Amino acid sequence: MSIKDYIVNNFKNDNKEAIKEAIVESINSKDEVTLPGMGVFMEIIWNNSTDEMKNEMLTILENNLKKEA
Repeated sequence: MSIKDYIVNNFKNDNKEAIKEAIVESINSKDEVTLPGMGVFMEIIWNNSTDEMKNEMLTILENNLKKEA
C-alpha cells in the first residue's frame, strides 16, 4: 500500500473536525514525519479546486513564503 493510499484510507471516514485536528496537530508537532500526509491533503485539495481557488492558494503561499524567509 502506498503512503497516499494509507493516508486516504486512514482519513476517509473522518469528519471535518477530525481532519482539522490532524492538520493542526501535524503543524504544531513540527515533525517532518507528517509532511507526506500534508502533501496528500494538498494534492487532494489542488486536484479538486477551481482555477480561481488555485490562484488564491498560490497567492497565499507566495505572500507568506516571503514572510517565512
